Amino acid sequence: MPSPQPTTVPDAAPSAVPGADAARLHATNLTLGYDNRVISEHLSVQIPDDSFTVIVGPNACGKSTLLRALARLLKPAAGAVVLDGRAIHDRKAKAFAREVGLLPQTSLAPDGIVVADLVSRGRYPHQGLVRQWSKDDARAVSDALAATSTTGLSTRLVDELSGGQRQRVWVAMALAQETPILLLDEPTTFLDIAHQIGLLELFRTLHASGRTLVAVLHDLNHAARYATHIIAMKDGRVVAEGPPRDIITPELVREVFDLECVVIADPVTGSPLVVPLGTATV
Repeated sequence: MPSPQPTTVPDAAPSAVPGADAARLHATNLTLGYDNRVISEHLSVQIPDDSFTVIVGPNACGKSTLLRALARLLKPAAGAVVLDGRAIHDRKAKAFAREVGLLPQTSLAPDGIVVADLVSRGRYPHQGLVRQWSKDDARAVSDALAATSTTGLSTRLVDELSGGQRQRVWVAMALAQETPILLLDEPTTFLDIAHQIGLLELFRTLHASGRTLVAVLHDLNHAARYATHIIAMKDGRVVAEGPPRDIITPELVREVFDLECVVIADPVTGSPLVVPLGTATV
């Protein structure tokens, strides 16, 4: 089991931030970028409490950059990301990690680590000098393995797993963290259609159990089927946001993706289903 970790120093007194009466997790007037390249300016978003929010948009529109900012991996040049009325960069990293979990776009496991040990690392934010490995930690790891159908892989080396298996193991580690908010950066990339749907159904179940989920997805129809709230982005700005039935229209798809389409009702769920008419417009 993981070795004990130093006790976390309590957070300092909260600092006042704008919009403290808004959703638990929101961003106000962000400027985001890398080095001298600005991706977004004056970007403000609300993540509705208890929602399954999906961020969609064309490549390089700022989707993952926004998610990195929400995850405390990218510090805004201006503005603030706020959790429970307090800027997240005013919080200790470990305290933040007890509230917000992240499944990153790419993950590297240490050489020679087995699945159970990797998933156990999701319990790190809950460890301390006084609070060491407990029955609650063991239960959280067991529940995470069961939820992702990876219990049978627990003694396998992560390096030996298929791409789909590895992705489910990383999801299990994020679940073991037991955070009320879970951020997912392109979780279905490189997976076949069966594994994509399997993961999305798992995320739907997690949302139904009370978690707030925020995901970046490339597939607009997957977003329309599974999300309760969609944020559509282009060129670093929010073009539209709201429930899928309200915002997924041919006009929005044309504006965001430069694609002509018709939108019909999904015959299974009744959610919007985007049917392309042809190649992208010039």
